[in-house]
Amino acid sequence: MTDTPTRQDIAPRPAAPPRRTTVRSTYRLQLRPDALTLADARSVAEYLQQLGVSHLYLSPIMTAMPGSTHGYDVTDPTTVSAALGGPPGLKALSDEVRSRGMGLIVDLVPNHVGVGDARHNPWWWDVLRNGKQSAFAHFFDIDWSAGNGAGGRLALPVLQNDNDPAALTVDRSGTEPMLALHDLRFPITPGTDGENALRIHDRQHYRLVSWKAGVCTYRRYFAVSGLAALRQEDPAVFDITHRELAAWCEHDLVDGVRVDHPDGLSGPAEYLTRLRRLIGPHRLLLVEKALSNREPLDATLPIDGTTGYDALDELGGVMLDPAGEAPLTDLSKLFLGHGSDRDWFCDTEHRIKRAVAEKLLIPEVRRLVAAVKRDGAQSDTAPISDLALTNATIEVLSFIPVARTDYTPLAGMIGAVVAEVAKRNSELTVPLSILVTALAAGGEAARRFHQVCGAVAAKAVEDTMFYQAARLVSLQEIGGNPERFGRSLLDYHLANAARAQRWPATMTALSTHDTKRGEDVRARIGVLSQVAEIWAQEVEGWLERCPPPDPASALFLLQNMFGVWPADGRAAADVPGLRERLHRFAEKAVREAGTRSSWEEPDPEFESALHRWIDTVIDGPVGAELGTLVLQLAPFAWSDGLSQKLLQLCGPGIPDVYQGTELWEDSLVDPDNRRPVDFGQRLAMLQSLTGTPEVDASGSAKMWIVAYALWLRRERPDCFVGGGYTPMFARGDNASHLIAYGRGPVGDPPQVIIAATRHSVGLADTGWGDTTMDLPNGATWTDRLTGHTFQSAARLEKLFARLPVALLVR
Repeated sequence: MTDTPTRQDIAPRPAAPPRRTTVRSTYRLQLRPDALTLADARSVAEYLQQLGVSHLYLSPIMTAMPGSTHGYDVTDPTTVSAALGGPPGLKALSDEVRSRGMGLIVDLVPNHVGVGDARHNPWWWDVLRNGKQSAFAHFFDIDWSAGNGAGGRLALPVLQNDNDPAALTVDRSGTEPMLALHDLRFPITPGTDGENALRIHDRQHYRLVSWKAGVCTYRRYFAVSGLAALRQEDPAVFDITHRELAAWCEHDLVDGVRVDHPDGLSGPAEYLTRLRRLIGPHRLLLVEKALSNREPLDATLPIDGTTGYDALDELGGVMLDPAGEAPLTDLSKLFLGHGSDRDWFCDTEHRIKRAVAEKLLIPEVRRLVAAVKRDGAQSDTAPISDLALTNATIEVLSFIPVARTDYTPLAGMIGAVVAEVAKRNSELTVPLSILVTALAAGGEAARRFHQVCGAVAAKAVEDTMFYQAARLVSLQEIGGNPERFGRSLLDYHLANAARAQRWPATMTALSTHDTKRGEDVRARIGVLSQVAEIWAQEVEGWLERCPPPDPASALFLLQNMFGVWPADGRAAADVPGLRERLHRFAEKAVREAGTRSSWEEPDPEFESALHRWIDTVIDGPVGAELGTLVLQLAPFAWSDGLSQKLLQLCGPGIPDVYQGTELWEDSLVDPDNRRPVDFGQRLAMLQSLTGTPEVDASGSAKMWIVAYALWLRRERPDCFVGGGYTPMFARGDNASHLIAYGRGPVGDPPQVIIAATRHSVGLADTGWGDTTMDLPNGATWTDRLTGHTFQSAARLEKLFARLPVALLVR
């Protein structure tokens, strides 16, 4: 592999700070103290350089809860995690990648901090100890009012049952006494100590309450009580929580920032403007934002784009065969009683959003309604009940189709929603007028409305509906729109062209630490759209012979089992850890769905029956038949996996490779997708590749395609980030099976042509036949993946003779 750089090829780092490398591609590293520290990241930098990556994209590196495997529960946003390597580890990693002509992107968590164990968060501990008088009280969004449901105290929803208060004791083992509840500890305000733990508790600035009581007087990350929101709208809070980032920029340690959950902030646009000023005009600034169906990204924001869920949806959708929609809809109707289709989503979304707002997020809604009542008060209006105002507010929240409506392109949306709600519910005229007055005032009520709106949408859609639907679960992904069965080729090209023109440096992704299924799992499940009738017949037979405790859960789980089942002919029972992973996934799935069990009220009897059914599938004839089907369809799944990977890596935007996904991966939802990666295996495979590999279970073909695509981005950067995009089409009977486009500098003819196969099952019997793709005249085109050359036109039968994809270079 002559393209692979060696240590001898790398120039020594100059004494002066080097000019930052333009971001061409990123490789996401999920740091964790027990498996991948900053030092470990430094040790894999050489491999990532050889792979062709330009920038390492790090998960959060600030001090987090001890043992955190993800880093989003930051406990001290002013320090780099000592468990990951601290400031010296970050400096050493930055120096290492700089010396290799690479750079760093960091993941920033501005919305919240971890408070699940107050001892590890000094700001939160001080607030619990000193209440409103704490120097950090204004850091958090806390309701200290007398009518907050906790007598003006800070309510902590940590009690598990009615008997928990009796378990309160005083822990005097340290330098100062603390209230103890099982493994948790809480401070005791000076002068309030005594012999009786309950009486001590009653004298604190906080009050321990049941997590089922619907009382929580601080804003949370969604409904996670262990994550308390910060008030980034306060300049003092912004300054201290971004102090480290400012230093990294000053010393040129980082090249960009990924902002976690900006929709939760009081004012995302204002925050991002302040952040852009801090990091400067040339560093990459990306936001974690899942755009709703047809929602445009706000072009007035000072950002370079999103973290790529929009691209993920497009890439997955264009690979689906629309012929599978009707059979899979019928299968869903048979076992779920509905088609998991547009009608069901439209009817269900409103109902589930209402349920989320009325139960899971009732503390946030209660506080919002109080703000609406204050901001919307009118002297000539008769008093309105809190119940009526709450009902009107929840009704509007449940009909909003996006996370929040205060982005510029969405101007007017909330007015249309309110008008529709008023039309449907004439009895809400008065409370709606109060809500509208409050929103028009642009004060606290308006800010809280948008924050709650995003939380309602996320918990109802991604965390509930996407576990209840089961037509084709590969569509049920963050930022996805499963009511629409795939995307047309023309739609895909127009979306890519728009990205190239408007957001040339946005990130594109296929897998992340938050995806519900990894890219290859989704690709394999997507193949079911091409064999929908066969799948439906098999499922009906399996569930008749192996009856599950709930057919709806079974249809959902069987697709996921199909997605992760071993493709090399082994039985699932023989794959270490797979059985346990499937059981963990099933438990999370049914609790998120909330129809037969839930996190709030688990049903042990149902869950035990479901676990027994899973074991019966794995160990019995159904599992054997499922494995046979997986083996038969594996070549088509690999074809789709390679196609979407090359399309992503060479398409408009900056492609991110999630850790380990340069080989086949079988990840399910977190924490399954955050498992440690064997980089030694990957380095050995990269260095051993000497010729076009076979498309098989080893994943070597995927590694080959990833490396050559990233090398080409490094070789010809002007063709990619900021480059043009030209849709290309084939002619012949099987022209619809080709996805192709050209890339090159804007205004120039394409210098690179990317071609990929889709709907490969339909080609199994006929082949490509006479299908041909015309190439720009006057040039010889070489496929970097196989070495084959073409002029004028490429017969697809030859183009895809070795691989289902091609990377043609002028």
